[in-house]
Amino acid sequence: MSDQSPELQSATSMKLATARQKKDTGDQAFKQGNVKGALFSYHEALMYLLGLDKNALESIGIGSAAPPKDKDGKEVKEKTEVDELIEKIYANMSACHMKNENWKRAALAKNENNYKAKFRKGKALGEMGFYEKAVKVLEDVKEKNPSDGAIVDAELARLRVMDNERERVHNQKLKGFLNRADKKATAMPTPAA
Repeated sequence: MSDQSPELQSATSMKLATARQKKDTGDQAFKQGNVKGALFSYHEALMYLLGLDKNALESIGIGSAAPPKDKDGKEVKEKTEVDELIEKIYANMSACHMKNENWKRAALAKNENNYKAKFRKGKALGEMGFYEKAVKVLEDVKEKNPSDGAIVDAELARLRVMDNERERVHNQKLKGFLNRADKKATAMPTPAA
């Protein structure tokens, strides 16, 4: 099997079990509307998971000793249960940050194939005012996952309305600024020669 000590195997198993329990606690807190408690639990779960030794994971049956290879013979990074759990936790933390309207943190997407996380990233980018980036991310989600087309279209329409309103306000400010400059120029007498 592996030359890892039983104590290391046991400690790794305990850390993994504790991380799962912390994630479940975070899920329950989020469902109850306790966003702060959910973020705290997710953060604790990450601390347990990010500190795990990949070699120790092999000893308890998670992961393989030799990474798999693709068609070209290049090594492909194998996803372990821990990697998937970390991705889920980051996605859940993103949902918490969206509830708190903390858009910078909500825009994190660890897995480009997680369409829910990419959708949240697009929505957060739009809320921060990065309209073009948001549209690009959301169009990508729509292209790769057509089943979410209606939701993506609704979000794109919402972002267009927001962007048009921002543009209108900006143009109004600019118009007022230019009108003041014109008024000052016409009010000032020209010097006589």
